[in-house]
Amino acid sequence: MPTRHLDLGCGPVPRNPYGADELYGLDIRVPEGVDAGRFRQANLVLEPIPAADGHFDSLSAYDFIEHMPRLVVLPNGTTRLPFVELMNEIWRVLKKPGGRLYAVTPAWPRAEAFVDPTHVNIITERTHRYFTEPEFGASIYGFSGRFRAIRVQWIRKRVAYESPTPDFVQRVRSALDIVKRRRLHLLWEFEALP
Repeated sequence: MPTRHLDLGCGPVPRNPYGADELYGLDIRVPEGVDAGRFRQANLVLEPIPAADGHFDSLSAYDFIEHMPRLVVLPNGTTRLPFVELMNEIWRVLKKPGGRLYAVTPAWPRAEAFVDPTHVNIITERTHRYFTEPEFGASIYGFSGRFRAIRVQWIRKRVAYESPTPDFVQRVRSALDIVKRRRLHLLWEFEALP
């Protein structure tokens, strides 16, 4: 069976960090000139991910989660928690056990987390604990998913997948990134649990 990957907030070029056989993109609108069969459209602040439960082997979110509001008050006065709802949706559409989330985001205290005025969800080194074992802290806010953190680490943003077991060249690059303070993004790599 072919593996399927979904890239959230992908624009016209979805990314495929795990090299899945089938690549799909999701954005607030389908870009012109793309294969519409491989693109899905949804406003994830208000809508679920348009996919069946357990449909994807993996999912990525490059420079996306910082754009998801933590709280929205609707015109009728009700409140929603779009970031918590998004994490529920990601868990829902991933295969269990073993579906993978690969998210890269600018994070506090780096300036990149704040300079874009559309960054409304500031992520920290500890935010993942709300969605991962053993804490699942967001369960008090309606989070019903279950993730295990494979790794949470500062990286220099690259489009390609970064292996958790880097080779010699990657280790040298990583050391240089630390020395030159180029690690501006936080990587979350999670596994969906049943």
